[in-house]
Amino acid sequence: MVFKLAVTTVALAAVASAANFKRVTCADGNVTSNAACCVFFPLLDDLQTNLFQGECGEDVHESLRLTFHDAIGFSQSGKLNGTGADGSMILFADIETNFVANAGIDDSVDALSPFLTRHFVTAGDLIQFAGAVGTTNCPGAPRLEFLAGRANATFPASDNTVPLPQSDVDTILSRMGGWWLLARRSHQAVPFDTTPFTFDTQIFLEVLLKGVGVPFGVNNTDGAEVDSPLPESNEMRLQSDFVLSRDSRTACEWQSMVDNQQLMMSNFKSAMAKLAVVGHNPDDLIDCSDVIPAATPPVAKPATFPAGTSPSDLQLVCNSPFPSLNTDPGQATVIPECPDGDTNLNDCPS
Repeated sequence: MVFKLAVTTVALAAVASAANFKRVTCADGNVTSNAACCVFFPLLDDLQTNLFQGECGEDVHESLRLTFHDAIGFSQSGKLNGTGADGSMILFADIETNFVANAGIDDSVDALSPFLTRHFVTAGDLIQFAGAVGTTNCPGAPRLEFLAGRANATFPASDNTVPLPQSDVDTILSRMGGWWLLARRSHQAVPFDTTPFTFDTQIFLEVLLKGVGVPFGVNNTDGAEVDSPLPESNEMRLQSDFVLSRDSRTACEWQSMVDNQQLMMSNFKSAMAKLAVVGHNPDDLIDCSDVIPAATPPVAKPATFPAGTSPSDLQLVCNSPFPSLNTDPGQATVIPECPDGDTNLNDCPS
């Protein structure tokens, strides 16, 4: 595999240097802006058919998380090792998956690694491409930019490049700056909001609600978890979300995305565009964004207070006006376990 990956890097670089921007027809009939992009069409089909299954499920969530963990392995100061979005999470999985901040990331690494042996792409491109493709399955997610031509990592990123969920705001902002929006992620088994399979603004509302307990009544996360407003529905809240939503430097930006789907989509797309090229000069990469499928439109439902909560539960730091929202009817919100809305985890697609 090492030889193949090395050849891939050289080949992409050669194509990039000779690139022209006329529309080209690939061998499989797809049309794109650059011949170097043709290799991503069969990868797209393979990912959608054999990993994501066309759904906004756990594999999509984990692949999106991997884009962040791989790219943030970078240090402008030089105090830490890492060359950014370079595929080191896959290429040096035996090292980086053992970092505390990367707990559970081995699932997505194991899921994506076989695609390297089937397609002529680099590890860094694979990770960012998979994240961009997967999010198009999620209603409300923006269509992300995808640039190709990242060289493969030649050494692993250092530990501590990824901030922990229990990190304070100073630590998070020093590592992530304007990318802090990407620190909050979804997880199928323990959701962070009541709509884990929809790319909407519920997370920004629900994190602002008063916490009353933790799922299953036990907190063994060493500070990563704090009380959530819906523990009986198994909703989990990260300490990082809690502090970012209440810190004076980030509270108003957080609050501004409550029930503002277009703003949230725009902010996310912009942040991802910057994150995906960490460690690279975008001018040296090839724009293959036209390979990314059209995004799934947002759902029509606006943000609402979950059943059992109300405006009196809001804990606001920002003085900006808060939107007027309805409250879901019923006694308790039931959070789906599967993308199709099923509440039984055992019924979810494998």
